[in-house]
Amino acid sequence: MRDPLSRTEAALARGARPWRARAAVPVLAALAIVLFVVSLGTGPVAIAPERVLAVLTGSGSDAERIIVLELRLPRAILALAIGGILGLSGAALQGLLRNPLAAPSLFGAPQSAAFAAVATIALGLTDALSFALPVAAIVGAFVSVFLLVAVAGRNAGLLLLILAGLAISSLAGAATSLALNLAPNPFAALEIAFWLLGSLEDRSLQHVTMALPFIVVGGAILLWSGPAFRALTLGEEAAQSLGINVARLRLVVILGVALGVGAAVAVSGTIGFIGLVAPHLVRSLVGYDPARVLVPSALAGAVLLMAADVAVRVIPATTDIKVGVLTALIGVPFFLYLIVRERGRLSGGMA
Repeated sequence: MRDPLSRTEAALARGARPWRARAAVPVLAALAIVLFVVSLGTGPVAIAPERVLAVLTGSGSDAERIIVLELRLPRAILALAIGGILGLSGAALQGLLRNPLAAPSLFGAPQSAAFAAVATIALGLTDALSFALPVAAIVGAFVSVFLLVAVAGRNAGLLLLILAGLAISSLAGAATSLALNLAPNPFAALEIAFWLLGSLEDRSLQHVTMALPFIVVGGAILLWSGPAFRALTLGEEAAQSLGINVARLRLVVILGVALGVGAAVAVSGTIGFIGLVAPHLVRSLVGYDPARVLVPSALAGAVLLMAADVAVRVIPATTDIKVGVLTALIGVPFFLYLIVRERGRLSGGMA
């Protein structure tokens, strides 16, 4: 006779077709690689994919090497890493809270990380390339997610989670406005305001070095927690009977989200809705098992952010469009659609 966890895994996998589930990760990984190469070739000076590959393999002209390796490679690496950690964080929070609308951006993690980072800059405590910046952002993200779990409680419903997240986001936004008011000069305030819109423009290898270690560690923590999410679908009491320490799991997930999202916000600003959209895009492929959703969500998040970053470079505009603005324009309608769908599901269940 199979144990409860095995039966739960089989039930959660019923929403996916086997061939789709097997193909999801390789297809998403291939798409991410293609977009990575496209990103390296997209800009004011277009470079063909074969020339990009030539540069990456050690050949190419001096001009091509400078453009690809020094100007565009850091941006592409950050898009891949930040999109991946946002998608992974969204899937992890949805697995932890057992709620399909859970995401870092809805519960104030990026906003709180942005406030902490902005405050350190505005108060003159550090500069934009200091390792103290991601540390401050990580602390801000940790505090916001911890407050969410503490305020909303263990068995919070959809409405309570959204209200708690709205309160935390509003508080972080107000605190950020205060930090802008305390900026040492108007130029610093303007730079902070543009940074808060979310952008990967003009990033260097120093930004990659500053953020990538924290993102990798945070992602590893969330992936390690995956099997516990499957047990958690049975309920907290059942998960505890299977040997899952729910309180420790909650703190571990908060730490992983804080490390990843905090470091991402420290170098890119606030980029919303990737963590909400990515898990929903892959569930139709891999099913509803929260452990199996993690890796595809990370790949889908990377694909979404790289595609958005390429799009802002090719959309005709008199000024540069910030990638955070584009993701919000796409993410908000998707969020409203999810709310309507959730309302319909609840109405159908009550009928």
